[in-house]
Amino acid sequence: MRFNHVAKRHGGSEVLRGVSLDVQPGELFGLVGVNGAGKTTLLRCLLDFCAADSGDITLFGIDSRNSRARAPLAFLPERFEPPPFLTGAEFLAYVLQLQGQRYDAQRAAAIVAALDLEHAALARRVRGYSKGMTQKLGLAAALISDKQLAILDEPCSGLDPKAHVLFKRLLQDMRERGRTVLLTSHALADVDALCDRLAILHGGQLQFVGTPDECRTRFGAATLEDAFMTCVQ
Repeated sequence: MRFNHVAKRHGGSEVLRGVSLDVQPGELFGLVGVNGAGKTTLLRCLLDFCAADSGDITLFGIDSRNSRARAPLAFLPERFEPPPFLTGAEFLAYVLQLQGQRYDAQRAAAIVAALDLEHAALARRVRGYSKGMTQKLGLAAALISDKQLAILDEPCSGLDPKAHVLFKRLLQDMRERGRTVLLTSHALADVDALCDRLAILHGGQLQFVGTPDECRTRFGAATLEDAFMTCVQ
């Protein structure tokens, strides 16, 4: 995955200012920044939800605006809102159908169990789900198809502590199987524990790219949180 001098304006404001970044195959990569730093806009450009004003993005060597480039990709938005009239199972089946895959009840049961979502929830309408249950369903939908690349925008939002731990185990398993994950997170402790590398985006520009250890060293900090604060100030 490569971002090459990506720039984007909203109105009179520069949201992205020539962002260049490579994410390597099999890497678990964290994109962090304060609210309004440009993280979501960068993901929207990657997913072709909006067009960059200049620069280009490639996935697996293919221009990201080409639908073929996005075929090996799964995405979880920050504000995940599944159709409330569907059951959990119906929603997972729908997501798989869109990707040309068949629904496998055993696979669905395994993925929701891995996220601590009760199997009985699959038979319930999504309108009755709590925030945490909805987030677990979104993660299940993003991971059930086992795509080569997962883009996860604030994936731990709303998760209880047990589900949080289980999700981190899933990410570690994905890394071991050579999957690539790009995630955004405000939880720097998660980024520190999980990510091979991270990028700090601030004011639409990359201020740092490297490992968590390199980030602490660069900014002379004992913790990643302190390093981040020094970077953005």
